[in-house]
Amino acid sequence: MSLRPDDERGSAVAEFALVAGLVALIFMAVLQLGLALHIRNTLLQCAVEGARYGARADVADGAAVGRAQTLIRDFTTDAYAGDVSERTTTVGGSQVVEVTVRAPLPVIGTLGPPGVVTVQGRAYKEGQ
Repeated sequence: MSLRPDDERGSAVAEFALVAGLVALIFMAVLQLGLALHIRNTLLQCAVEGARYGARADVADGAAVGRAQTLIRDFTTDAYAGDVSERTTTVGGSQVVEVTVRAPLPVIGTLGPPGVVTVQGRAYKEGQ
């Protein structure tokens, strides 16, 4: 039995629909991965900048949290700035301000499970 050209009518449309759906899904996955990495890197920079601010000699203890939260809120929603902590540790005999940010992992757009992404920023305290 041989296939005539009339037997394959419409197959290109079906193939296009299947392939276009897969290409769209892959495109959206890559876009979401890029968004997640962008948010992580921005949170990291906000934590580092908060630690730098908190390490200054002319600011009070705890100022790093406020600075990091302000920067995060300028970038995105309050959900990402909700869990920011600061502590002072000693590394090699020098005091270091460490800011930790715990934020949601963006799974669908910016929505996702809370507290999955954890980044830390550190800076040496001035005036030692």
